[in-house]
Order: sequence, then C-alpha cells, then structure tokens
Amino acid sequence: MKVPKVAYVFVLIICLLIYLYLKKPFQSIQNGLGFTMQTAFKQPTPQDFYGIMFDAGSTGTRIHVFKFTKMPSAESPKLAHETFKALKPGLSAYSDEPHLAMKGIQELLDIAKESVPRDLWASTPLVLKATAGLRLLPGVKAQQLLDKVKEVFQLSPFLVMNGCVSIMDGSDEGISAWITVNFLIDSLQGSKHNTSGILDLGGGSTQITFLPHSEMTLQTSPINYITSFQMFNSTYTLYSHSYLGFGLMSARLEILGGTEGRPFEKGQELVSSCLSPDYKAEWKHAEIVYNIKGQKAGEPLYDSCYARVQKILYKKVHKPEEVENLSFYAFSYYFDRAVDVGLIDAEKGGTLKVEDYREAAKRVCQSMESKSTDKPFLCMDLIYITVLLEELGFQKDAVLKLARKINGVESSWALGATFHYIDSLRRN
Repeated sequence: MKVPKVAYVFVLIICLLIYLYLKKPFQSIQNGLGFTMQTAFKQPTPQDFYGIMFDAGSTGTRIHVFKFTKMPSAESPKLAHETFKALKPGLSAYSDEPHLAMKGIQELLDIAKESVPRDLWASTPLVLKATAGLRLLPGVKAQQLLDKVKEVFQLSPFLVMNGCVSIMDGSDEGISAWITVNFLIDSLQGSKHNTSGILDLGGGSTQITFLPHSEMTLQTSPINYITSFQMFNSTYTLYSHSYLGFGLMSARLEILGGTEGRPFEKGQELVSSCLSPDYKAEWKHAEIVYNIKGQKAGEPLYDSCYARVQKILYKKVHKPEEVENLSFYAFSYYFDRAVDVGLIDAEKGGTLKVEDYREAAKRVCQSMESKSTDKPFLCMDLIYITVLLEELGFQKDAVLKLARKINGVESSWALGATFHYIDSLRRN
C-alpha cells in the first residue's frame, strides 16, 4: 500500500514537535543558568565599607564609626549604621600633658575595632579632625597633641593616610555639617533648591552654611565666604563661614569681660550684670579658673544683659539677606538651650521661632533677679543666642528646625566630613 505524501509531511511535523517539546526543559535549564550567571556579573551585590571619624571638639572627643553600603550604579553610598561614643574633656584640656589624652583615644579606637569587621580594618580610613578647642591653642601646643594622636593612629590596624590628623578649618566644619544634614534629609539628589541651611553653635566657634538661591548673595558676600567643592560627581557652591571665638563658651568669657587664654591675677574677679546679683562662684573655661560675680545694674537683668551682648556682637558678623527666606537646621548649643527651657523635646527636637528664644530669655532673666538657679548662665546664653541670630539676619518669626539626630544619626559635621574624605580617596 502506498503511503500518501501528505502523511509523510504530517509525521515529520509530529516528530519535530516531540523533539522541541523534549528539548525545552533542557533549554530552560540552560537559559536559567545563563540568566543567573549574567545577573551575577551585571547586577553585583551591595558592598559594605566603613569610615572612622574622630571629632576632637572643645568640650569632648567623639568617635563616629560609619557603615556604608555602595551599589556601583549609585552616585553616593547609603548609610547603613552609625556607632557613636563621646568622652570628656576635649583634647585641648591636655595641652600641657598631651600624653594623658591618649588613653581616651585608645579607648575610642577599641570601640572602632569592635564595630568594623576584622577583614576590613586595613581598608577602613581613620581620621581625626580637631575644631575650635585646638584652633584657640598656641600652635606649638596644638601640634604636640596632634602628633601624639597620629602616633597612636599609626599603631592601629586601620588605614592611616598623610593628613589624617589635623585641625579643621572653620568653614570646612560648616560645609561638612551641611553635607550631613542634606544627605540625611535626602536633598542632595535632584533639585538643589530643596536643600537646607545649617547653624551650628559650638563652645569655641559658630558656623552658618547654606546654598544661595540669589545671585546677589554670591556677588555681595565677602569672597572668602563663598566656596565650591565637588563630591560624588556634583559641584556645590555654598555660602559658609565660621566665627572663631563666637562659640557659646568663648562668648561667655567676653561677655564677662575676660580675654581668651589670659588668666587673672589671684583675687581678681569678673563682674557682670548678666548674672544674678547675688551670684558668686568659680568658672572654668579652657582650663583656666575665673572668679565670677553678679552685679545689680539698676535696670532689669534682661535689659542690662541684652545691651551688653548687643555691644559685643554689633557689626561683628555678616548678614546675608536671603537667610530669612530659607530653611535652616540648628544644632549643638542652639538645641541644648532650647531643651533647658522646654521649647523642644530632648529626644525628638522640634521647631521654634527666633522670638521664642527671646521670650524664654525674658522669663529666665526675670526669675533670676529674685531667686538662685542651678543654671547661672542660662539668662546670658539665651540672650546671646537671640542677638546672634538677629545679627545673622534672621527675623523674629523665622522658623528653625532643631535636631540632635536626623533619622537616628548624629547631626554633626562628622558624617559629611567622612563622605568628603572617602570621595577624595576615590578620586586620587
């Protein structure tokens, strides 16, 4: 019997279909493996790395151990975790015996060893930046402290580069704090007009930093107040200045009539109308002990002290006009004094207006006229903060955001400085 040609064609098609059906699972396995291998090369897993920053401030030394996660496709790393620890006093307290400060430095290094995996020690940069406390010391004494720190650092298992121990320029302090804040509020990506300015009031210096929106600010500001820098493939031009000697502790000394670094003769007193009239005590600043005393000025404590502070700050700071239209975060003693008088929560922070400091100062100063307090400088400090903000150009209804932490991370310059340092190593 002769088989029709159509049947041959039909059988051939059936065989082809069976072959393809049997081959498909094998191809699927091959394709699956191929996809997996391709994914492994084209989509690498996130990489963790660390940075260690010592903040050697005027009142204490703090360590920040940052854990970052970096995806190659991302412009900037993500902060995964921060370990923080602070010790008192600051390095400047050991200016005559620098070797005594090294015990605290070693204690903080031990925390870093516990926080960073051992196999990453050698690749983790270790940095110390000192601020106003050391900037106010005689150069020789400051350098002796830095040299001792570097000796200890070089014995550690971490990555120690040239220049890793230094005194931080005041404007760099402000810029680094600005980077920290704007990274934590996620405003470094996208429109630069969403960034926030920063106000930082330390013990020895105070900083103001913001990204100008007005061309007039760039043209009318002192040339050394405008700075540009690159970080993670972006360029930023900021208004930033640090006022050395205008931190809260240094300001107290000047308000009282003293001079930085100049001890008084035995029995000599600093007399001030910014203290309760019956107040008398010793006050220690920058390792010098002063005898201080209150004095009744013949007018309300608030008025007499306000006049004194105004005289000290008059035309001493630059007033950029556009600050009244920008968003600002405020830190350090701005935060602490607001907590002291119940303007914000000690843990959560909050927002307030400049006039809130003034009203709090009036209440505190009035109460100090008639009774003693365990915070004898509170009237003076609140007035100083009020006048300083006014001199910087903030109107009484200007709103400030106050935070010790943002998204669980210390809102200091340390994170921004670590970012900048790591990025400079990458570029070099």
